[in-house]
Amino acid sequence: MLSIQNLYAGYGSLEVLKDIGIDLQDHQCVGIFGHNGAGKTTLLRSIIGAVVPTSGRLTWDGEELPYGDVPATVKRGIAFVPQGHNVFPNLSVEKNLVIAGALFGEAFLSEVLQLFPVLQERRSQRAGSMSGGEQQMLALGMALMTKPKWLLLDEPSTGLAPVIVRNVMDGLRDVNRRFGTGILVVEQNVPATLKLVERAIILKSGQIVFDGSRDELSAKKDLWEWF
Repeated sequence: MLSIQNLYAGYGSLEVLKDIGIDLQDHQCVGIFGHNGAGKTTLLRSIIGAVVPTSGRLTWDGEELPYGDVPATVKRGIAFVPQGHNVFPNLSVEKNLVIAGALFGEAFLSEVLQLFPVLQERRSQRAGSMSGGEQQMLALGMALMTKPKWLLLDEPSTGLAPVIVRNVMDGLRDVNRRFGTGILVVEQNVPATLKLVERAIILKSGQIVFDGSRDELSAKKDLWEWF
C-alpha cells in the first residue's frame, strides 16, 4: 500500500497541499481531479520526490519513501510521466526506450513494444517526428521500462484529439490489467478518465473534498461546482 499521511507541501512560502491523507491499494486505478492550482501536480511531485514536503509521511508497504530523491523513488518502483512530450526527440523510439530502462535491463523492451504496437511499428523512427499522441505513448513506454509498481501521470491527454485520448486510456487500462501496475492519474478530462479509474479524488485549494468510487462521483449532480 502507498500511504500519504498528514502531507503538507508547497514552494517556498507558498503552501499548496494541506493535510493530505490518502491510502492507495496496490493495483488500483485512481483519478485525481480539481481546478487549476488545486495542488494535483504538487501531489504527484511530492510522491516521486521532486518536491520536498514540509511535513507528513509518505510510505510504501510501511517503509518511508525518500524525500527529494527521485532516482531512489524510481528504483523503489514508482514512475512519473510529467505533462508534455517527455522524450528524446533526436533519438529513435527504440533508443528512447533502451535509455529509459538502462538501470533495469532491456528484457522488458519486447513487452512494452507488444503493449503499444505503434511503438513497434515506429521503433526506428526519430521520436521528435512522431505525432503528439505517439510521443505520449512513447513517454508511457519509457516509464514502463523502469518496471514500476505505481505509474503516476500528469494530464496525459493534454493537447490530444479525442480518439488519441481513448487510445492512451486504453493503453493505461492494459498496463493495469497485464502488469498489475497501480495507476494514479491527474486529469482535466474527467469523463474520459472516469472510464479508466475505479476511485476518484478531488482536490480543492490544496485539500481533499471528495474521495470515493467512480460511480459515486458520476452520480453527483453538483459535480462541476467543485471545479
